Amino acid sequence: MVCPRQKTRRLVMPSQILLSLPLRAAQRISVHGDPEGKVLGAKRSMRRIVLFLTALALFSAAAIAQQSAPAPTAPANPEFLKAADEVLADVSKLISLPVKSPLKKTVRTREEIREFILREVHEEREAAKWYADQRALETFGLIPRGFDLQKFVVDLLTEQVAGLYDPKSKEFYIADWIPIFEQRMVMSHELVHALQDQHFDIKPWSEAARPNDDAELARHSVLEGAAIVGMLEYILREQKISVKDLPDIEQFMRAQMTGQMDKDSQLGKSPAYIRNSLLFPYLAGTAFAQRLLKTGGSWEKFYEVFAKPPLSTHQIMHPDLYLSGESLPPVSLAPAVKAVPAGWKKLDENTLGEFGVHALLKEFLGEARAQRLSPAWAGDSYAVFEQLKTKRVLLLFRLRVAADADAARFFGAYSEALETKYATRAHLFRRPNFFSFETAQGGVFLYCRNDECFTVEGASRQVFDRITRAMRWPAAPRPADTKPAEKIAIVPQAPSASGNASLSAP
Repeated sequence: MVCPRQKTRRLVMPSQILLSLPLRAAQRISVHGDPEGKVLGAKRSMRRIVLFLTALALFSAAAIAQQSAPAPTAPANPEFLKAADEVLADVSKLISLPVKSPLKKTVRTREEIREFILREVHEEREAAKWYADQRALETFGLIPRGFDLQKFVVDLLTEQVAGLYDPKSKEFYIADWIPIFEQRMVMSHELVHALQDQHFDIKPWSEAARPNDDAELARHSVLEGAAIVGMLEYILREQKISVKDLPDIEQFMRAQMTGQMDKDSQLGKSPAYIRNSLLFPYLAGTAFAQRLLKTGGSWEKFYEVFAKPPLSTHQIMHPDLYLSGESLPPVSLAPAVKAVPAGWKKLDENTLGEFGVHALLKEFLGEARAQRLSPAWAGDSYAVFEQLKTKRVLLLFRLRVAADADAARFFGAYSEALETKYATRAHLFRRPNFFSFETAQGGVFLYCRNDECFTVEGASRQVFDRITRAMRWPAAPRPADTKPAEKIAIVPQAPSASGNASLSAP
């Protein structure tokens, strides 16, 4: 969807801009099945390690910059160059990617990096894309209305950046305010990206998934997950420990990163969806990379993923489905889009994916219910329109799930989510597979049949019927008697599961 365009559309953010979040983790991770005691030590636990997890842009996390890095204002620090060469040599051996060509390396000031980010934000994404993402996120209820998305993203990126690799200029540079011992941690992550680029040309590889936002986010998760694992291999090298030897590290990472974000000024202020979409490529991507490494047994085997990339975040979140070769048919909105009346401009059409559906359910129903429902995802498509005269928004969302029973469960849950989302509603009408009500923004309709559910928000009943006829769905139920129009009443509203107030009330 947009983040974002991580577009939720994933806001198409330059994927080479890495937001380094220092997570000084003091946890101990027990590792079983270690007869020689290499991993556990005397008390069968790991020593303290420092994790530098990078969080990259929001939903199309794999969009690469179109600009070259800013020209350095001063010669690179010799100490930095020496450290970068040492880290590059170590990482190259650890992840089995030989250095194919010399790498440009420079230190940048905070202002130089900020100027580069600002240029990328404005050059890479047109104003129309920012506007489309803003409207889509607002309509799904994932950011408050009026939230300044572009400004927030710029502030967040410039606050957090600590180093980046620019695949256009083939140059690695790092913030000059980072201590040298911390620079090595940032380097180990960024130099994995540099080696990925030398061997797999990551810009066209990432962009090959377009225009499917979910597939692009999946590819970005491969890149970031592998870079996190490569960084951990570097951190643990002196202990002779590999990530393949460790238990699942995603939950450990999630706990550490979440704790750090709660303390962070910008991240702490961000809507839950933005935070989650920032984290996804690093957390889910690391779990995916670790699973493939354990299954294949080597980095050489892992790199087969570049010839056969995951098709969706569904496969990132469930690596077994990727390994089994699962392939799901696309979900088409074409007939519905064509049936939208004249006077509506299409702002965006794309895919939420399991990650997006999970985020949507979590926003209004909580993590536990989202975890139960979202794995049934089997495909989706959404489209957002804006009425040219009134600026009202129309949202179409078609979801396919694994079985009819999953559709029935989604119907019950999403009916509740829609009621939570809209504080003002009237004329509620409910049947076993159909739910509708009226709001000041227009009608809201949820209709499920077989293994699919379809929602329309912001339309009249006439437009809804026109769209479902175009999709060749049977006519949805209607009230037996049509009552005279009545004023929309205020219905007491519970807060959303994320703790936010209604995001869709006028």
